[in-house]
Amino acid sequence: PLLRPMPPLPFVPGGSQGDENLEEIVRIQCTGLMTRLAAIGCKHLVVGVSGGLDSTLALLVGVRAFDGLGLPRTGVHAITMPGMGTGTRTKTNADRLMEVLGVSALEIGIEKAVKQHFADIGQDENTHDVTYENCQARERTQILMDYANKVGGIVLGTGDMSEGALGFSTYNGDHMSMYNVNASVPKTLVKSLVRYLSEHDFEGAVRDVCRDVIDTPISPELLPVKDGELAQRTEDILGDYALHDFFLYHMLDSGSGPDRLRAFARQAFAGVYDDAKIDAQLATFLRRFFQQQFKRNCVPDGPKVGSISLSPRGDLRMPSDMSGALWRS
Repeated sequence: PLLRPMPPLPFVPGGSQGDENLEEIVRIQCTGLMTRLAAIGCKHLVVGVSGGLDSTLALLVGVRAFDGLGLPRTGVHAITMPGMGTGTRTKTNADRLMEVLGVSALEIGIEKAVKQHFADIGQDENTHDVTYENCQARERTQILMDYANKVGGIVLGTGDMSEGALGFSTYNGDHMSMYNVNASVPKTLVKSLVRYLSEHDFEGAVRDVCRDVIDTPISPELLPVKDGELAQRTEDILGDYALHDFFLYHMLDSGSGPDRLRAFARQAFAGVYDDAKIDAQLATFLRRFFQQQFKRNCVPDGPKVGSISLSPRGDLRMPSDMSGALWRS
């Protein structure tokens, strides 16, 4: 056993200065976005709002940035794009959040367009494979990009660093934007930032919506809903984000290899996950991390908020076709 304690959530600030650290992270996100908007003379922002954690954080940061620039919140164009997998709970939260924030809200359903695309490419809409899912993500991105052109704005990315590490995004779908404030924010930190922002920067109605967003299971919402409930849960597919973020931090921060990652996790999560769970999820993390570098080598700009990031222009310069087989052994 290690003599020093091993925090299970290394990305999440704690202790007496926890809120100060969260405030600093939010300021970095907002300052990065404000700088980009000022540099290109842009007064309009387009963001897709799903009712999930990542898009909620991006929207809150966007609104705070507009407030800081003295721009009207109506310049933030929030678009909800319900499709075949959209749940009632997330849709309600998306609508309510846009309303209470006072942004320009727009709903554009994607089901009709996606089904037309299925017909065009010969995809059976009853075959719920990767094509079925990715067509939806790319349709949403097309809407956001084209609407940004229409209003003279930029698309604000919402994908977080954990998704980037695991490649859990659609290439040229939610993978793409014009600036991503969540680029170096891991999933385990997103909840803390949404909670902090909603409690310190916004009124009670925003806090109420954000509390329910935090409590909603994480889902890509791409498979058909069942009785209004989500049919997909991300952590059922990938494993728990707490473990993935733990591996990501120690691999990139200190260069820990598989044996150290395994030993560290067993100590940090003793009594939470058994050895078999840790081993299986470590294998998933390493496989996906090395396989998905091609997505990370062409991602939008975004601010670095912590000690590590996955930016191909700074922290992580890695060939797309690098094999992790030797490293994992």
